[in-house]
Amino acid sequence: MTVASPTSGGAGWRLFALSFTALFLELMVIRWVPSEVRMVAYYANLLLISSFLGLGVGALVSSRGWNLFRLFPLLFAADIVLLLWLGNDLLPSGAGEFRFGATQGSFRGHLCLLLVFFANAAMFAPLGEAVGRQFARLPALRAYSWDLAGSLAGTLAFGLFSLLSFSPLIGLTAVMLVVLLLGERRPSGWSVAAGVAAIGAVWLASGHREIFWSPYYYITVDESYLVTENPPGGTFRQYVADRPASAPPAALKTMRDPPIYTLRVNQDFYQMHGTVDLSRYTVAGWRYDMIAAMYEQYRLPYRLIGRPERVLVLGAGGGMDVETALLNGAGHVDAVEIDPTIPRISNRLSASAPYLDPRVTLHVGDGRAFLQRTTGQFDLVAFGYLDSQALFSYGANVRLDGYIYTVESFRQAYRHVREGGVMAVWFFGGREWLMRKLAHMVTEATGSEPLVYMNHGALAIIAPKGATAHPASRTVDKWTLVAAGKGSIALATDDWPYLYLERRGIPTDYAIVIGLLAALSVIAVGTLRGRGFGSADGHFLFLGWGFLLLQAKGIGDCSLYFGGTWLVTTMVITGVLLMVLLANWTALRFLRGFNPWLYAPLFLTLLALLLVPRETILAQSFGFRLGWTLLAVPLPIFFAGLIFSTTFRTARNPSALFGANLIGATLGGFSEYLGMWTGSQALGYLVLTAYAASLLCMRRGFQGPPK
Repeated sequence: MTVASPTSGGAGWRLFALSFTALFLELMVIRWVPSEVRMVAYYANLLLISSFLGLGVGALVSSRGWNLFRLFPLLFAADIVLLLWLGNDLLPSGAGEFRFGATQGSFRGHLCLLLVFFANAAMFAPLGEAVGRQFARLPALRAYSWDLAGSLAGTLAFGLFSLLSFSPLIGLTAVMLVVLLLGERRPSGWSVAAGVAAIGAVWLASGHREIFWSPYYYITVDESYLVTENPPGGTFRQYVADRPASAPPAALKTMRDPPIYTLRVNQDFYQMHGTVDLSRYTVAGWRYDMIAAMYEQYRLPYRLIGRPERVLVLGAGGGMDVETALLNGAGHVDAVEIDPTIPRISNRLSASAPYLDPRVTLHVGDGRAFLQRTTGQFDLVAFGYLDSQALFSYGANVRLDGYIYTVESFRQAYRHVREGGVMAVWFFGGREWLMRKLAHMVTEATGSEPLVYMNHGALAIIAPKGATAHPASRTVDKWTLVAAGKGSIALATDDWPYLYLERRGIPTDYAIVIGLLAALSVIAVGTLRGRGFGSADGHFLFLGWGFLLLQAKGIGDCSLYFGGTWLVTTMVITGVLLMVLLANWTALRFLRGFNPWLYAPLFLTLLALLLVPRETILAQSFGFRLGWTLLAVPLPIFFAGLIFSTTFRTARNPSALFGANLIGATLGGFSEYLGMWTGSQALGYLVLTAYAASLLCMRRGFQGPPK
């Protein structure tokens, strides 16, 4: 057992501060980097993995006396400069995966991803080294308690920071100041200069336009305007362009020809904000032409059902489809939008302000969760353009709209459609296979083939329930009825929520990037360790592997039960840390040593989560789902925490084994991508395998590595 050294005074609080800073910075870069480097948007969880790698490597070398911590300001600045330099690189397209705004894949794009990954890992290595040094100054379990408490505080602080006013400038500045204060010596001039330069670069890159930080996106707003070019001797032409939006006109809600705004997320087009009331625009004007095309797509289902009494819009966004419902005589509209910032922007910039209409009820939250709890029946249930451009959590590789576009979700929505009403699914920019996939999913959910309309790149799938008020036409405005197409295709389900994948499997570019990262990570760790890999290392590595997979699966399950919102994710991570902290406290107070029988309840609870279908839990009441989430889901984490703490207590070199645990979490993060092939439930068997491997290492004879 490690004993406290004579210099261990204050080591606990220092470890708390370091763990707090590491966790806060980890969440900070995961939140900020995709907004700066567009290509990282669909690889955001790689930043989590690389953070674990950096912390693990730092902990492994903490006994070498390298003093990497003094290099943190320089690595911090270098990482930020790299990110800003790569900011204009385009997102590479993936073979078999649809990505919004993607270009043809290139070697440069994937090389940039590798650079982002390893630069982020390098930035976290000094923090890992400092954490490892504090582990050497304290008894192992006390050190682990301080580490967990700091991580928990960092999670809660970042959640509050994001809720109040997320700003990378403020967050990164706070991290830099804390690190300078944590230095064992007075910070050198070059350290301060590097930190100031890094923060200054972030400030300059942010520009001087108005920026909105929502819980999910970095949002900017542009205003559309008409450009007229008539050069001497040249060709006269006019086209619509965008410029940074200025303050809206005072008479916006009543003026003629009001402005049209473009909302961008993470620097890419997302949606339009304005009014679709054509009477507000001059006929044949450029604004009229833009809005007429948008109004035509939203009013398509009303050609079938006539005047609706009640409408549900999932993914209401700026409110144009909500306003269309009102213009077509809807008595009441329930509008569901997951991002609270977007309706606030709409209330300010929309010339119609649909969310302020007394006939509209705005529900800020997850659309799938709303379908789960509502008892209402609607003439129209509309899936707006929910096409997300980010992952819903840094702990999973499922997109924000993953559990909305599934067969089960469509089936649930169709149950809320009144007889004679319709369910409508809009989509834009998809490929031919994506159109067929959506149509086949609606067919599977409703039991009959829907009406599929196309208008250039836009898709509208209409699923009537019984006879509608008006028969379907082959052409409606510029929409044309088309055949959905035949052929087998992998349908997105709650277990495999990957609408944007053409087929089951890991896309080639993911496999290449992850394979290279995993290989280079293993080589780097093996080189830096400088000694053999023993059973103790394997034990803690597989514990870390199983833990991260278990956490990812827990985030996915809870997001399905309660919605894929940032709040649910934050609560799950907080609950995981609390459960591990409770296990560590239990080991300190009541358990004197490791007992192999602790694996029995771990395996039993894991099997229970595997054998009880998630659809069974989803079909239960809110109270039952909450109880299951609070009691059954965290139990494996608690028992795994007991195993970790009781074996960690007798470790001869806790910092090295803590590093091995973090490296295991890195490999667990990589293997989470297997869910793209197997589905999320099957990952539970991989969790079982990881914990069985840790038990096997114990049976071979657990001996801590020599000092």
